[in-house]
Amino acid sequence: MIENWLFGISTALAETSGEAVAEAGEAVAETAEMSPVAAILQMVLPLVLMGAVFYFMLIRPQRKKDKKVKDMLAALKPGDRITTIGGIYGTIVSIKDETITLAIGQKNAAPTEMTVARWAIRQVEEVSVENDGEILA
Repeated sequence: MIENWLFGISTALAETSGEAVAEAGEAVAETAEMSPVAAILQMVLPLVLMGAVFYFMLIRPQRKKDKKVKDMLAALKPGDRITTIGGIYGTIVSIKDETITLAIGQKNAAPTEMTVARWAIRQVEEVSVENDGEILA
């Protein structure tokens, strides 16, 4: 009786594994029947989608930011109030190629002049800055 029961279990397992092998064989046959173009698309399409995501999430915004900074640096003129990347506020006195001379300090006192590279300008100030209670416009 136990032998019949064990034999029944082994037979059932053999039939089940035979069905699984048959299903796996069918899946392989379906893959083999897939056209080469479909197989290539299946491999390449995820890479193309990842490239598009990188472009729209990383590359494009950085290019827009770089263009905005380049336009700001090209539009500098004497008299503009600027901030350097080091945090120094000043007024542009003169511009020569890639160097800019700044006047640092208060208007009523003798301003100190300083020369910086054009790329060291962070931003052009839109509003006046208060320093020691006086407006430096």
